[in-house]
Formats: sequence, C-alpha cells, structure tokens
Amino acid sequence: MTAAAVVTLTACGAAEGSSAAQDATEEPGQAGGPAAEGAEIATVTGDAIDVYTEPGGEEATATLDSPNDFGVDRTFLVERNEGEWLEVLLPVRPNGSTGWVRSDEVSLSSTTLRVEIDLSEFGFSVYDGAEEVRSGEIGTGTPENPTPSGRYYFTELLQPPNPNSSYGPYAYGLSGFSESLESFGGGPGQLAVHGTDDTSTLGSDVSHGCIRVANDDITWMADHLPLGTPVEITG
Repeated sequence: MTAAAVVTLTACGAAEGSSAAQDATEEPGQAGGPAAEGAEIATVTGDAIDVYTEPGGEEATATLDSPNDFGVDRTFLVERNEGEWLEVLLPVRPNGSTGWVRSDEVSLSSTTLRVEIDLSEFGFSVYDGAEEVRSGEIGTGTPENPTPSGRYYFTELLQPPNPNSSYGPYAYGLSGFSESLESFGGGPGQLAVHGTDDTSTLGSDVSHGCIRVANDDITWMADHLPLGTPVEITG
C-alpha cells in the first residue's frame, strides 16, 4: 500500500491521502543541518534495513522495509551514535523499543526542533532548542483508549484530499501505538498527530488515542517539522 492509496492512521480511523513528507534538510525553522544540540535522524537508503539487538550483532532480529507501508522512506530517531552502529528508536510494539542498525545503510541529518505534548494540560509546545516557537490546544484519547505517554518521533506525513475532514489538512504518523487497541480500522493501532474539522473537541479526551490539533497548528507543523522530529508525550 502506498501513501497515494487509502491509508489508515489506525488509532484514529481511516483517511485517504498522499505523502507530504518534508526532508529534514529543508529550510523551515532551520530544521536540517548540523546542530550543536538536537536530534539526529537516520533515513534508510536501501530497500530494507536489518535491526540488531546490539552493535556488531551477527544475526538480525528484524528486517524493516523502506519505503514503509505509507510509501515513505523509512526514518528513525537516533538514540546513540557509536560510529559504525546507531541505536535507534523503532516504530514497533512495544512502545519505546530500540535496536541497532549499521550507519552505512542510512543517511544522517539533524534537527533542533522537538514537540512536547502534555496530556493533563491538553496542550502542545514546539521548541527550537530552548526557545518555544509554537503552542496550542489538543484533543487526546479517551479513558478507555488513552494516549500513551512516551518518547516517539514522526514517521510519515500524510495529506488527506479533503482538508475539512476529521483529519484536517495533514496527519503525522507517530512511531508509537495504542496500548488498548491491538488493531483499529484495519490497521495496527498506530498513533498520529492530525488536524480536525471540529475545534470544539480540543481540550478534551475524544479520540481513540491520537492527538488532535487545530488545522492552523498542523499546517504550521507540516511546513516546519521534518520526519524524525522527536515527540515527547507526558501526563
């Protein structure tokens, strides 16, 4: 399935859309290029990558295809760089899983941008280093299907054909999954950050686990935040 087909952000529902992924080296917010402090992003250069439990491992424990199921080049958030080997955050269950990949099988970029989401305050903030550059209100998962706290990153950016739909003009896939739904809407229960056509739902727990933001906010994010941007969810 490609991003031009019917895609499912499956802790949210189904949306038809195309890929709108932004390269980490693009201009908005000076997201790309070397950063004194920030996050390192690894993008797979081949058609698949082997994942190991430790650097120098002889037998892979998993192989992940690239592009991913949405037709987007596979991207990881780097947790540790050991030169020839990188420990990366994996977009798999359980949330927070990491593994090791060979650095010569990816291209590296960096960003000083990050997103912090506070579930208890129903708010998000985007930081460029220590500076807050954007903030807004959110909708979160219900008590039955809560949004799980944790450290994630953006894995794909999708653009629904109708910007006035329940997903708004853009939806970022997250590297995490619902912890209450093993599947939803035909997919694996992947979390997302997306817009909404109903701003009255912001400031409340209304979703199956996804984060809803105002359409102006998700449009700003799509213009500024590359795939691989860290997303910290607390509360």
